[in-house]
Amino acid sequence: MNRITSISHDKVMIARLKADPEFAVEYLKAAMEDTDEPAVLLMALRRITEARGGFAKIARLAGIERESLHRALSTRGNPRFSTLVAVTRAMGLRLTVEAA
Repeated sequence: MNRITSISHDKVMIARLKADPEFAVEYLKAAMEDTDEPAVLLMALRRITEARGGFAKIARLAGIERESLHRALSTRGNPRFSTLVAVTRAMGLRLTVEAA
C-alpha cells in the first residue's frame, strides 16, 4: 500500500514563492491589503525571506542583524518603516503607494 506524504502549507508556499517571483509580488501585495490584520504582512515577509535565501542572507543584504530581522518579522514584531524598506529591497522588491 502506498502512503501519501503530506507537506506543510508553509513549505508549499515557500517553494512557490521561490519558483515564481511574480507570485511573490502578488502575494506581498495581497498581504499589504489586509489592513485588519497587520500580522499577515509580517507572515508574508517571513515566507518570502525564507524563499529568497533565508534570514541570514536577507539580513546581511539589508544591513541588519539576523536576530533583529527574526524579531521584526515575528508574529509580535513591530518593524520600523526603514526595516521594511531595507528588507524588501534585499529581497529584490520595492514598497510602493497608490491611490485607494
